[in-house]
Amino acid sequence: MTPPSAIYLPELLAPAGSPASLKAAIAAGADAVYLSGKRFGARKSAANFTDDEIRESIRLAHSRGVRVYVTVNTLIHDRELKGVADYLLFLYAAGADAVLVQDAGVASLVREIVPGLTIHASTQMTVHNTEGLLRAAEQGFSRVVLPRELGLAEINAMAEKTRSTGIGLEVFIHGALCYSYSGQCLLSSVIGGRSGNRGTCAQPCRKPYSLVTGELDRYGRAVRLRDLATNGKYLLSPRDLCTYRHLRELVKAPVVSLKIEGRMRSPEYVAVVVSTYRRALNEIAAGEWKPDPAAERDLLLAFNRGFTAGYLFGEKHKALMARDAPDNRGVMLGVVKSQDAASGAVIIQPCGDLIPATGDGLFFADPARTAEDWGFSLNNVPLVRGGTITLRVPRHVGPGTLVWITSSRELETRAGQIITHPPADLVRSVPVDLAVAVSAEGRVTFSGSVEGGGGKVVPVMYSPAFSLVPARTHPVTADEMEARLRKSGDSQFILRTLALDYNGAMFAPVAELNRMRREFLTLAEDALVASFLPPAGAVEQARQKLEEVTGADSATLPEAAEKKPPTITLTVCADTPESVSAAVRAGCDRICFEVAFPSASHRCEGEKGQGVIASQVLPLLDLCRDAGVAFVLQVPRISRDAYLETILPEIPGLCRSGLSGCMTDDAGTARAVRACEPELAVAGGQGLNIFNHRAACSLVSLFSSLTLSAELSGTECGELVRLARSHGCQVPFSLVVQGSAEAMITEDCLLEPLRQCRKAGHGDSRSSFFGIRDTTGHIFPVRVDGECRTRIGNAVETSLLDHLPVIARAGINDVVIDARGRTEPYAGEMTRIYREGLAHVMAGTHIPASLKEQVRARALGGITAGHFLRGLKE
Repeated sequence: MTPPSAIYLPELLAPAGSPASLKAAIAAGADAVYLSGKRFGARKSAANFTDDEIRESIRLAHSRGVRVYVTVNTLIHDRELKGVADYLLFLYAAGADAVLVQDAGVASLVREIVPGLTIHASTQMTVHNTEGLLRAAEQGFSRVVLPRELGLAEINAMAEKTRSTGIGLEVFIHGALCYSYSGQCLLSSVIGGRSGNRGTCAQPCRKPYSLVTGELDRYGRAVRLRDLATNGKYLLSPRDLCTYRHLRELVKAPVVSLKIEGRMRSPEYVAVVVSTYRRALNEIAAGEWKPDPAAERDLLLAFNRGFTAGYLFGEKHKALMARDAPDNRGVMLGVVKSQDAASGAVIIQPCGDLIPATGDGLFFADPARTAEDWGFSLNNVPLVRGGTITLRVPRHVGPGTLVWITSSRELETRAGQIITHPPADLVRSVPVDLAVAVSAEGRVTFSGSVEGGGGKVVPVMYSPAFSLVPARTHPVTADEMEARLRKSGDSQFILRTLALDYNGAMFAPVAELNRMRREFLTLAEDALVASFLPPAGAVEQARQKLEEVTGADSATLPEAAEKKPPTITLTVCADTPESVSAAVRAGCDRICFEVAFPSASHRCEGEKGQGVIASQVLPLLDLCRDAGVAFVLQVPRISRDAYLETILPEIPGLCRSGLSGCMTDDAGTARAVRACEPELAVAGGQGLNIFNHRAACSLVSLFSSLTLSAELSGTECGELVRLARSHGCQVPFSLVVQGSAEAMITEDCLLEPLRQCRKAGHGDSRSSFFGIRDTTGHIFPVRVDGECRTRIGNAVETSLLDHLPVIARAGINDVVIDARGRTEPYAGEMTRIYREGLAHVMAGTHIPASLKEQVRARALGGITAGHFLRGLKE
């Protein structure tokens, strides 16, 4: 590798989905790797690592100065907390450099049981604003993996505002992009019960959909649907991220780690991508880099769905999305000119200098879509003549067919060579400083140190049993001894300095000199690996704490005595004044109102000098106050800094006018609201992913109430509440019981090609119905808000009306109807129905079946109890 320079290089972080991929990442020059065990990782479909493989991999990586981060980044059920705690202790004892977590409950276990274990906030924590970074730093996180939706200018500003905390920022630079904000996607979960938050995403974003529109009936449902023309049917499929051309900007950015996605990819993929970025970073450090077209072609051939520089560098809409196809593109070879019917040979007009070879994968696509796409592995030698390429294919191909190379045998061979015989410019050498002294009696002492990266210097001492003897005829000269000591063979060590104290008059067999050198380097490796391990006393102390904590968590708690269910309040989430009025008239107890927020370029003050928020909220505050209904300002699930800078100054004035509280799905926003109005109640929304009692208990300092995850079953809700209460967490718990569950939230504007938002200005999409239809005929409602952010709802509406008695017995304090995106009649009539249902619960009488039929008659796409009955597929 290139010697260190004055330029600071951020860490190059590589994916390792298997032990073979980990070795590939190390060979290709990664500074750090991230991997998962067989449990609690967000890529359960990868090969992943057994516990023994984790130990071996950590040792291998540390012996080469490479850091290892282990993902423990799924949501955790209460019944799994003991297993997670055991696993965290195992990782701590094994010497993991950090764990990545999503679940606030897991983070609390780390802080309580293994405080010496470094924690990083996974991108699935959705930390997307400055206040979120400040909150993460306060909670003991040393690093945050930022959402891929943030731009570099925004990241720079966030870093400047959080500089004093020392929090590190990690960004993705290459690989697959999720369509939705990570951690906020339930699409796979609501479709088939496979949750991305539990590591089993079925990737429905890579499936085909049709965009549909229609008029709205009185309940906000579609009538007179019609299909809309789209440029491609893979509406939710992004391109792959590639920031290779922007590496200089990234090196200058205030980020500590550059992350490559790809734990589902092969070792060869890892070797190609990591080595490409490694070489570029080394050349940047040496001051001599410019993008290499050959390197870019290697990245394309490794795997691509079309490349984008992503939101990180301002690309969006068509520049970011790959709506025409969801799979590997490879590199375009050329266009078919003609085919010989007898031999099957096709003549291809190439569009570059790439020539296919035997064993390459070829893909044929008819741009007119009159024939299906297909591919095969080339099994004959192409003929290059007269500026064309001729090769035999097994099927008929029409003129104009596009030909792509999707895999390269030559690239795979080079990747294999990187893995088995790493080139000198990629080898991560571990420097050794050594002093060797030979006494007058011939005794040898080695005194040195090894540098393990990140400033870690580990002392190494060695006194071999062998002694040199006085030479009779041919002494080992000092130069000869130094030459022997400087040899490091195929090891990772490089002797940086050598101080030799030897008179050159003694003798030792060459084999003994070599043996002493090898034994010293073995000791150096052992010492380096041991330096990453916690002290034995710390491990034992953590083990005792684990037994204490998990013993308390798993203690058998007395069942609550049978008693009359507590009073349950009824909350309605709404986004129009008309829906608020209807819900209030129908008897709701609380309104959560999400304001229509215009884009930054279209903001203006409201009437009579009022702010953007106050102009919409103040009349509704008066209405709710007169009716005795609590009014809560609902902040959108994604609240970036620009949004918070607009709404936060208005909150004190709204409080003086009677605002009851704020609801947010983000701990950072809650922190900001608390800072400007410490006494204001802050309710936690579904986006917090409250999945276990520890997560709930860890958030009580910020939130006055919490909404449980939509992915919990009724039994799991009851257990969570029971455990939370037993541990002193007395905040009210809410549960969404009616509405179209928000399955995705994305920065992409699905309607932009139709509405040309960039030219016509932003605005919400509530005047007509929009949706996407999958291949089974299910239609998922689509809303685009004032910031051109798309929200996709479940195709079937959640309804838990007939489960209200179970919800009451579970200790839920508040039930929520989500009427956002719906109409005034929907909000009013659903409120009336649930008001009547709750009255039956309080009276201990049966809820009439006719009430459920009334719900069904107003629901969008039918009704489902969702995960409340069946839970997730595990």
